[in-house]
Amino acid sequence: MSRRARRAPTRTPIEQRIGELALSRVPFAVGATLVVLGTAALVCAMVPVGPTWLGQTGAVLIAGAFTAGLASRTGGRPVVFGLLALACGTGVVLSDSDLLLTGAAIGTSSIAAVLAVMLTVPAAGVPSAVREAVIAMAVAGVGALATIGFEPAINPSRFEFVGFVLAFLSGLVLVYRLGAGLHGLGRRGLIVVAIGGAVLAATLLYAELLRSYGSSGLVDELRSWVSWSRDTIGAFPRPISALLGVPALVYGCHMRARRRQGWWVCAFGIAATSPATTALANPAVSLLEAALSIGYSLLIGILIGWGLIRLDLALTGNRGRRSRVAEQAAAVRPEPPRFDPLL
Repeated sequence: MSRRARRAPTRTPIEQRIGELALSRVPFAVGATLVVLGTAALVCAMVPVGPTWLGQTGAVLIAGAFTAGLASRTGGRPVVFGLLALACGTGVVLSDSDLLLTGAAIGTSSIAAVLAVMLTVPAAGVPSAVREAVIAMAVAGVGALATIGFEPAINPSRFEFVGFVLAFLSGLVLVYRLGAGLHGLGRRGLIVVAIGGAVLAATLLYAELLRSYGSSGLVDELRSWVSWSRDTIGAFPRPISALLGVPALVYGCHMRARRRQGWWVCAFGIAATSPATTALANPAVSLLEAALSIGYSLLIGILIGWGLIRLDLALTGNRGRRSRVAEQAAAVRPEPPRFDPLL
């Protein structure tokens, strides 16, 4: 092997300019502008105010911006994937094909659900963990507007299931890298992930068995609870979000401030963000009811997440208020800022 130092490859002026642009805040400013314009267009389409094409235009803008944001956050090429998403979205809208529009809606909901989790940062205390859960659900809410902006022709239950599966599998692939693989779980992380997987499997299996084989009496009883909740408080919280998704976001962000395997817990936060991105897919559910359902799920999930954090600190930390304050001050595991690449 030659002892001479290898010369760095010469970069053309265009390549240098592209590299400088990628390191600047220009891509972030462009993406934020697209999100604001897209959200405004979608809101106008829902009112409705303005031309009829505002809804699909806003959906395309949000899809492009969220795709670029997810690529940037996960160490990809945001400009390339963002422009590709904009081009594909424009082609889908111009084609006016129900199949393509439905596929674009599912893809947008999945990207929004994963991005909502990826944008969270470690939280040393409970208030910070609650803030991260609220931010994630807000991002998912914008994704919900973009999802229905494509005006897909869907079966609501199938649409929600396919969107969740795509988002969850994509999230696991990313978390596998962020959480240092399966060997980085450790005993505590393995226990938490096993419990989360069991809750997720039980929830999905129970819902499917109830829909397919449940007795009419049991189904009628559950429907009466849902009807009572809708009539009394305006909506019924989503069980998978309230019992698994939001607690995973709160506890996972808390755990990430202390150890890397907290990313594996945050992966189950997609059980909250994915239902939120498809909350408006059912035409029988109004915008107000969907928003209330997400809000109730968030509130219940935050309470459960707070309980998990207190239980974790009680079992693994030192007792006493001073000890908890010292433990929180020492929880400074570094991660890149919210809008910087994680990888």
